[in-house]
Amino acid sequence: MNADPKKAQTLIGLSVVFLGLAAAFLLDLWGRPEPLVILPLVDAAITNTATVRMSAGELVRTGGDTSGLSCYTCHEKGKPVEVHFDTNNAIILPQEHNDLVIRHGRNNRNNHCFNCHEAEALDMVKTRDGQRFKLTESTMLCGSCHGPTYRDWEMGVHGRTSGYWNRDLGPITRQDCTSCHDPHAPAFPLIKPGPGPHPLHPRASATKGNH
Repeated sequence: MNADPKKAQTLIGLSVVFLGLAAAFLLDLWGRPEPLVILPLVDAAITNTATVRMSAGELVRTGGDTSGLSCYTCHEKGKPVEVHFDTNNAIILPQEHNDLVIRHGRNNRNNHCFNCHEAEALDMVKTRDGQRFKLTESTMLCGSCHGPTYRDWEMGVHGRTSGYWNRDLGPITRQDCTSCHDPHAPAFPLIKPGPGPHPLHPRASATKGNH
């Protein structure tokens, strides 16, 4: 019988506490948390997975317009191509190639067309030791001079590798060197960095940063 008054007192006490809490919340005695900031959308260029350019190999594989890769559309087979230089020993590009920028290597040391292109077969490229490759195999040409970088590319450290880490599940695809580097001016262009992480509590993060 003595348990009933205690039970009643407990229920009354809890009711008073809950009513007090409800009144405190209604009166904003402790304030309200700031609304979460709406996070801005990231620039689509940041999340775009496409390479910065399309290599000749990729153009061929995807069935794109390869008319610009056919040297003999303009050049005559069997007729030597003359290369001219200015007084600073910089190559003078003909009007048909004025869209190219020749800046391969420091101090214009690799500014001659036929350092890489085969003079007797313009649709081929060649290494310093005379090996010939198709334009679609240009990565082999790059690797003939840039050995350490080529080894990193083979290991997946340099460049971008797509596909499966577990080779048992499926194949991988490595992008060609010229999918990222312009072969005539291969220095990689500056890229706008992606935004930093958005903190859930901006004010608290700013306070910690000030300390």
